[in-house]
Amino acid sequence: MSPTQLTQILPSSHTPTNQRGYDYDLVIVGAGIVGLTLAAALKDSGLSILLIEAKVTSAAVAKGQTYAVHLLSARIFQGIGIWDKILPNIAKYRQVRLSDADYSVVVKFQNSDLGLQELGYVGEHYALLQPLQEFVAGCKNVTYLCPAEVVSTQNEQDIVAINIKVEGENRSIRSKLLAAADGSKSPIRQAAGIKTKGWKYWQSCIVAFVKPEKSHNYTAYEKFWSSGPFAILPLPGNRCRIVWTAPHEEAKALCALSDEEFLAELTKYYGDQMGKLELLGDRFIFQVQFMQSDRYVLPRLALVGDAAHNCHPVAGQGLNLGIRDAAALAEVIQTANQAGEDIGKIEILKKYESWRKKENLTILGFTDLLDRVFSNNFFPVVIVRRLGLYLMEQVPMLKIFALKLMIGLKGKTPELGKKDKMLTR
Repeated sequence: MSPTQLTQILPSSHTPTNQRGYDYDLVIVGAGIVGLTLAAALKDSGLSILLIEAKVTSAAVAKGQTYAVHLLSARIFQGIGIWDKILPNIAKYRQVRLSDADYSVVVKFQNSDLGLQELGYVGEHYALLQPLQEFVAGCKNVTYLCPAEVVSTQNEQDIVAINIKVEGENRSIRSKLLAAADGSKSPIRQAAGIKTKGWKYWQSCIVAFVKPEKSHNYTAYEKFWSSGPFAILPLPGNRCRIVWTAPHEEAKALCALSDEEFLAELTKYYGDQMGKLELLGDRFIFQVQFMQSDRYVLPRLALVGDAAHNCHPVAGQGLNLGIRDAAALAEVIQTANQAGEDIGKIEILKKYESWRKKENLTILGFTDLLDRVFSNNFFPVVIVRRLGLYLMEQVPMLKIFALKLMIGLKGKTPELGKKDKMLTR
């Protein structure tokens, strides 16, 4: 179902639709995967929600953006009640192979290490977005407005006033809480004056689809080269998504090659474990950055997903952090609402910030460290990191700790992610 099919037009009157002085309990700006997850997680909360999206079509869908879906994210989707709709269109992986260039030691993570059926999943953007859109369309407490643009916001006593443009007309709505899920350049965050810390990396990522001659055998690969990490993610139909990190100019030069030349270079990094490779569709390039917002909340405002943080794509953490943000914020405000508390009060929102900000910073630091330690040829660092890989493969406790960190099983688990039902195909 497309966003336009979900559009509901607001009344032109500025008068609140109830006697409490506001139109909605929660307004979510940004109807990508994270914004939709937040709305879906609040289906049975009793809160009235407005979900606003500016773009009818998603650039991420057009580019075939693909994500590793960690085990905790899958459990959160299961807790929401949407996992059965997502699962048929994504791939599972049961093994992860971690290696450093031509070093002989390969760290092999297996589902049996944790007694699980799968370690995680890989899905294209549409495979997550469409089921979420359809689920939210069935939520009676959610109004989905697209296309619509937020023009300005203003905090007033006990509410936030949000001015939006719909079909060329300016309208005003009033809400107890505004959640910004509007991406890394978040206009909502910038308008609120929330500063960020971070940097752009010296690297860019090339992403593309390939079809190998042999089966990918439900295996994900993270190969570290001195130029940057190289990931292979398994997809349905025996396709794979490659995420190839390289210095900017090198990445641009690689993208400028003919398909035949690109495949020849790709094979050097990919390896021959799956035989001959076929390139599917276009290649895309994007720069990567590290970013952490100084704060995630203000009175009547909460940041989630890329609006709050960005990390290097190594280990596929980015979207998963956003999904956890959405589940955590949903839990905090639903608990507050059930207790008769004001969900927009800073004291309530600080509970979300204290939960997620430190955990996200840990993962951001982990991905930054991985990229910096492995993306160089400084001999002492090479010795240390290869010793680390050797120990990880030889010491089960170290290996299991690293695996749990990678798939989201460290840190505080949202209630939605605590379901006991096994995730099965």
